[in-house]
This record gives sequence, C-alpha cells and structure tokens, in this order.
Amino acid sequence: MLKAKKKLWCPLYKRLLQTRTISSTTCGFLQNQQQHISNSQPHSPFPFFSYNNNKKEIQTSSSSGFSSHFLSFSGKSFCSAQSSEKTNLRCWNCNAEPQNAPFLVCESCTTIQPVDHSVDYFQIFGLENKYEIEEDHNLEVKYKNWQKKLHPDLVHSKPEKEREFAAEQSARVIDAYRTLNNALSRAIYILKLEGVNVNEEETVSEPELLAEIMEIREAVEEAPDYQALKEIQSLMQEKLQNWSNSFASAFRGHKFEEAKNCIRRMTYYDRVNEEIVKRL
Repeated sequence: MLKAKKKLWCPLYKRLLQTRTISSTTCGFLQNQQQHISNSQPHSPFPFFSYNNNKKEIQTSSSSGFSSHFLSFSGKSFCSAQSSEKTNLRCWNCNAEPQNAPFLVCESCTTIQPVDHSVDYFQIFGLENKYEIEEDHNLEVKYKNWQKKLHPDLVHSKPEKEREFAAEQSARVIDAYRTLNNALSRAIYILKLEGVNVNEEETVSEPELLAEIMEIREAVEEAPDYQALKEIQSLMQEKLQNWSNSFASAFRGHKFEEAKNCIRRMTYYDRVNEEIVKRL
C-alpha cells in the first residue's frame, strides 16, 4: 500500500524519463476525450491544450508558456530550394575566370562577387549533397573562413556595388550554415533540392502524439529544477536524433513519403526542445 502511494506521487517528469513511452490507456482516454475537448472550450479538462477538430491541430491557451498551434509547421520557410539561374562566371571587376568553386570571391583581385543562386548550400561548404554531415567536415570552421572574406565590414571603403554583394553573400552564407547545422532544417532543405515539397503548414493529429504532448507538457510544468529540465531536454534530443537517423535511411532509399513523416516528428521534438530552452 505504501509503495503504491509512493508511485502515485512520483513526479511526472521522472515517470516520463523512466517509461519513455506513452501508455495505451492514456491514448484511449484522449481518443474518447477529443470531441469533448472541442465542445467544452474554453473550459477544457486539459488546462493548457485544446484540440481543434476542424484544423486537426493542437492549440495552447495563453496561460501556458508554449506558443499556439504547437504542432503546426511554422509559417516561415526554413530555407528554399535554389534557382537554376547562373551568373556570368567571370569577375565583374577584373574579368578573371574563377580558379575554384564556388565563386564567391575572385582569387585574382579579392573582389566579392554577386550571389549565384545556382550554387546550393552544400556546394558553398564543399560538401556532397548528403544528409549526414560528419564532424570532420568542419562546417563551423568553413563558415568562419567565409565570413573572414565576405563580411561587409571588410569592404566598408569599397564601392557601393561591392558592399551590396558583400551583404548579400554574407547573409546567404549565414543562412546556409544555420540550415545545414540543424538536423531538421537540413532535412527539409535536402528534400527540396530533390524536388520534394515539404508542406511546412501541415499539422499532426495522431492520438499517440496527443498523449505524448500531454505527458511532456505536464512533465515540463512539474520539473522542480534546472536538472530536471535538462533531463527532459536530453530525452527530447534523443528522440530527435532517432528520427533524424530514420530520415537519413529513408532519404538514402528515396522513400520520400517516409522521409516527410520523419520530418513531421522531428519538427515536434525540435519545438519541444526550443520551449524547454526558454525555461532553462
């Protein structure tokens, strides 16, 4: 009896870490409650989440720290596929031909070149168009090396034309680095390069996922300290890595529908991680 009572009062965040799965009982309960939730707003039995049957998405109340449309894909574009348009591959300043690719800076006169949108983000850093990026590729080092050549502050005394090119090239390299350095945005980007559209507005409405949202949200709310939040964050990162590995496998096999499903899951865990970071 004493053991049963102790288990009942075990903090939710600890149970989440111990089980790492959602019970079928919880899933069944949420399935039965979905209609009730939508009909009983704003007095939902779940204080921080409500379910919109029309839009098939989770919404949060203003009293929670989580943004609304928690499972909706963001309206902003992580990145966009590159245009096939090419610029003239000669230096606009000295007319020299490029000695190396990509041609962002002229090796002959060190003048910054206009953006060539036919060059994709992988090419900017000399990488294969492959989802997995190994640590020995030194992505951060390559990024910093580009900024040493392209940063607008380096050409503040140059003609306006080159200052504009520097601002555009530097901003594009920053976007390229942020895109490739994040597993989720890299997955979306590489699919777009393959001509596979990822609907970033798509929502997820699976009972199991709804149950998991409830578990994680309550666990974050009940986390008593910094260490507890870090443990939950570690779990989210583990789940994100697992789905990232699944995406890599699906992408290699050209199973693009399966790959898009992985992206939906990765989006969810990535957002959970972002919300935890805000509370740390």
